[in-house]
Amino acid sequence: MNNKEQQFFTNKWNVVLFAVICNVLWGSAFPAIKSGMQLFAINGSDTYTKILFAGVRFFFAGLIILVVGSVRARRVLLPNKKTTGGLILLALVQTTVQYIFFYIGLSNTTGTLGSILDSTTSFWVVMLGPLFFASEKITAPKLLGCVLGFAGVVIAVGGNLNTGFSFLGEGFMLLAALSFSVGSLISKRVSQYCESATVAGYNLLLGAVLLIAIGLIGGGRFTQVSGTGIAVLAYLILLSSAAFTINTLLLQYNSAGKICIYNFLIPVVGTLLSVLILKEQAFQFKFIGALVLVCLGIYIVNKPTKTLE
Repeated sequence: MNNKEQQFFTNKWNVVLFAVICNVLWGSAFPAIKSGMQLFAINGSDTYTKILFAGVRFFFAGLIILVVGSVRARRVLLPNKKTTGGLILLALVQTTVQYIFFYIGLSNTTGTLGSILDSTTSFWVVMLGPLFFASEKITAPKLLGCVLGFAGVVIAVGGNLNTGFSFLGEGFMLLAALSFSVGSLISKRVSQYCESATVAGYNLLLGAVLLIAIGLIGGGRFTQVSGTGIAVLAYLILLSSAAFTINTLLLQYNSAGKICIYNFLIPVVGTLLSVLILKEQAFQFKFIGALVLVCLGIYIVNKPTKTLE
């Protein structure tokens, strides 16, 4: 890539601006998904239409990423033989499996709680990293961040996992976060042999094809389609393609810790927008306390070690 692009995406203020934009976009997905399912009249028991809805979103998002990536590279982005198997596995884990859990889970819990539970991806990655990469170590600060983060999750679901906890709701959101984290580690390995835009694009595209197939075979259908519903779906498509593309560029030129430290914004934005758009009652002591602990945990996990000493 050219030096001007590198200078632009390593500029301190540009890094802050685009990292914030990415995480605000991802945070806004929680109320947008719930609103979209309401507008398409997808009820709580209609599992296959939820999966179809997810598949349509990520099919077009992946397509946009590949088109933009191909234009930037001035050639059609295609996976090579060395990465084909890895890309298929990544698409299965991080797109198909994750979003089956995510869409079913989010439809059975609130946008507020969903955004808090989904933020556990930062902690799953830390704990699973050593299983995938010998260079990954669980340091004391990272362990502290994970403890704080999961303490926030326990508070968010009521302080007791035996009460107010739905496996199809909160349980599936945790499984979605775990799937995303495993996928991130697979993606890190595959990206060593393939362009990041190729990895992101085919991850979404291939995984979405399977989501659409599962949804259609299971009988999923859109029985109500409106202009507003299509607009929300279009926003979700553009959200994913824009956030993935920008985040890929930021990670290409900066350390992961420098970018991921802003992930604390996702549950904050998800909570605030769920209150404003979905009229959820999120300003309770348990949610505020949970948000503080989760955000603090994300900050500690991703903060460069040298600055902690």
